Amino acid sequence: MKYEILSRPVYASLQVELTPGDTIVAESGSMAWMDPTIQATTTTRGGILKGLKRKLLAGESFFQNTYSLRDGASSGRVLLTPGCAGDIVALPLQDGELVLEKGAYLASHPGVTCDAKWDGFRGFFNEGMFLLRCTGTGLLFFTSYGAIQCIDVDGEYVVDNGFAVAWDPSLTYRLSRARRVRSFLFGDQLILRFQGRGRVWVQSRSPHALANWVYPWRPDPPRSNND
Repeated sequence: MKYEILSRPVYASLQVELTPGDTIVAESGSMAWMDPTIQATTTTRGGILKGLKRKLLAGESFFQNTYSLRDGASSGRVLLTPGCAGDIVALPLQDGELVLEKGAYLASHPGVTCDAKWDGFRGFFNEGMFLLRCTGTGLLFFTSYGAIQCIDVDGEYVVDNGFAVAWDPSLTYRLSRARRVRSFLFGDQLILRFQGRGRVWVQSRSPHALANWVYPWRPDPPRSNND
């Protein structure tokens, strides 16, 4: 299987070229276009229980699509696009594991499985109490909001809450508050303190910051005559 990440770092798309025997699994709704030689099969992948866990607990799709070549075809391409305007990272796993924030998964080889992971109450104020645990062997593609950077951590590293996209399970983290003048005036800033040795991928934009910026300009809901 060949792949190319196009238009990075902010509007990245994943173009995959399949040959006989190749398959790729992707989030439902991520396909932008595909050659007529490609066929898609939609399943819950892992059963209804795993599909429900991904959907309800980790914010991923209940169904996932598996793309492969039609019988007799020699090659075909499919273009996969994330929902957010951001980058795409291709990470090879060899009987490995990676922790993803919800919404970061895009696609993978069939040898990589993804399941919701309980992360305790320390993750409650982050993206949620549940994260996505990806394990197995094969290529894993995950996405960000904005550009993405990989940081090698050896000791401690601090990331503003909402900017962490993925990290190695060898890293531990705790959630704390940044006490400073801005936090005192506008609310406590939540930060993640990673510790250990491993990698953490961070994004250059925060969807929470965007939502807070847009909020004052939201349209007022229409009022009825009874108000």
